[in-house]
Amino acid sequence: MEFNKTTAQSYIPDGSDLNTALSKTTHLAIGAHQDDLEIFAYNGIAACYSQRDKWFTGITVTNGAGSSRVGVYENYTDEEMVQVRADEQNKAAFVGDYAAQFQLDYSSSEVKDTANDSATEDLTRILEKAGAKTIYLHNPADKHDTHISVLAKSLAALRKLPEELKPEAVYGCEVWRDLDWMLDSDKSVLDCSLYENMANSLVSLYDSQISGGKRYDLATAGRRLANATYFDSHSSDDATALTWAIDLTPLVQDPSLSIKDYTLGYIDRFKADVGEKLDRLI
Repeated sequence: MEFNKTTAQSYIPDGSDLNTALSKTTHLAIGAHQDDLEIFAYNGIAACYSQRDKWFTGITVTNGAGSSRVGVYENYTDEEMVQVRADEQNKAAFVGDYAAQFQLDYSSSEVKDTANDSATEDLTRILEKAGAKTIYLHNPADKHDTHISVLAKSLAALRKLPEELKPEAVYGCEVWRDLDWMLDSDKSVLDCSLYENMANSLVSLYDSQISGGKRYDLATAGRRLANATYFDSHSSDDATALTWAIDLTPLVQDPSLSIKDYTLGYIDRFKADVGEKLDRLI
C-alpha cells in the first residue's frame, strides 16, 4: 500500500501480509500521537486480544517529533525522537496483539493545515481495505489542536466510504479533556476492565513520555478507575475501569451534519441539566 509520505510505515506483529491483516480487522483506531491509541482505544484492544474472529488495527497519524524530552532523552534530536516513538508504538502493537499498526509520519503542522488532504487520502486507503465495523477516534471536545485536526481528517475519510464499508459504531474518546461532564444518557460507555495487567503495560511502554515527566501510565489507570467508581452513586460498580466517548456514528452516516453543532448539542444538554437542578433545588 502506497502512502503520500514515503516515510510512512506499517507493522504486522504476526508477520502476515498487509492484505490479510486488514481483511480480518474488526476494530480500528486513529490517533494523533504514539500512545494515544493505548489510552483512548483500550476497549477495542481488549475486545480483540487473543480472539481469532476479532482483530484490532491502529493508525498513528503524526510522528511525535515535538515531544518534550528530559533525562536520557534530553539530547535526542527530533529525528531520533521520531524513531524512539515509532519503536514504542510498534512494541505496543506487538504486546497488544494488533492485526496491524500504521504510522503515517505527518508533522502536526501538516495535519493542522486544513487545505492539506494528504492524511485524509491515506486514511481512506486504509479504511477501504479494512472495512472495520467499530472505530475509535479522538473526541470533538478535546482541547489538543492536533487531536481535533486528526479527528477532522478521520471523519472526512470515513464520510468518503461507500455505504457498505461504513462502520456500525464510531466513538470519539477522551484523552486531553475527559468526558465526565456529559449527561449519563449521552455517554457511550467503554468498558476497559479486561486484562488490567496488559492495560497498564501498554501505556507503560512509552518510556520516552513517562521519563519525560508525564505519568500517563498512572493518570490513565486513575481516570478509568475514577470513571467506574463515580459513574453511579446508587449501586455497586459493575466495572473496574471505564472510559467515556461521544457517539460519532451519526456524523459518519450523515455527512451533511455539522460537527460543531452536533458537539455543542452535548454541551447544551449538559448546561440545561445543570440549570434545571439549580432551579429546582436552590
